[in-house]
Amino acid sequence: MSEKFKIVLGYIIISLIWGSTWIAIRLGLDSLTPLIASGLRFLAASVFIFLFMKYKKVNLQTDPVSIKLYFFLGVFSYFIPFGLVYWGEQYVASGLASIIFATFPFVVMLFSFLFLKSEVIDTSKFIGALVGFLGIYFIFSDDISINFDANFSGMIAILLSSILQAGSAVTIKKYGKHLNPISMNLLPVLVGGILLVLSGILIEDLSKLIFNSKAIFSVVYLALFGTLITFTIYYWLLKKINIVILSLSSFITPIIAVFLGWIILNEELNHSDIVGSVFVLIGLLIANLSGIFSMYKNIGKKI
Repeated sequence: MSEKFKIVLGYIIISLIWGSTWIAIRLGLDSLTPLIASGLRFLAASVFIFLFMKYKKVNLQTDPVSIKLYFFLGVFSYFIPFGLVYWGEQYVASGLASIIFATFPFVVMLFSFLFLKSEVIDTSKFIGALVGFLGIYFIFSDDISINFDANFSGMIAILLSSILQAGSAVTIKKYGKHLNPISMNLLPVLVGGILLVLSGILIEDLSKLIFNSKAIFSVVYLALFGTLITFTIYYWLLKKINIVILSLSSFITPIIAVFLGWIILNEELNHSDIVGSVFVLIGLLIANLSGIFSMYKNIGKKI
């Protein structure tokens, strides 16, 4: 299996799984409170990661830079961003939240331009991101209802989550090249999980917790597939491809979620969903134009 095929396969896998996590999160929130649900997900994921490390005979890297990055990720990639999203969605409809979080690739571009001189941010990537963003807007346009008095704090929380996630990705791209993509998540998800659970105990109504089969399935699925598998692949891809191209996977996950909702939950699939999905795919194609041209140029040289 060639590395290019592995990269494409990895990109598809994280898009499909993260798209399916929307349904798993929804199932979990029928029985668990938001912070407790996300915290248990990460605590369970830390166990799965530890067992996977033992199976693969991968050791935790304990040099000073790695330790700093672990705690940085735990706080600024897991604890605060996930806490902000769960809190913000109490005041913002899911469609509007998706559109706000779709600013993620643009923030990645900005941080990459400022801090990653080796990353190429060309016109095709910017235009591709714009077209993809329009696609996300089309998909969720029917779900947009903004009341700044009621929604403003939630909107700011979700925007901050997007900014923090982008900053974390760029930080790991710059300083975490030496980190093993399997072991690098062990301490971050453990730290994030502990902080989220403690926050949930302090501020949420624990009487609403129901540990039924739906809650257990949600936690296990999100821990195993939505965290261990996806984040391991994500951080491996972060070393292999342009960070902006990788960030555009965040445009695909809502499409997967919409279609899975149509297939599994019998939710309505309307015209704007189809149009928006087409725009997202066209945007991804445009963003990858420079890579496609260089690939054909290399093929031409070999011939």
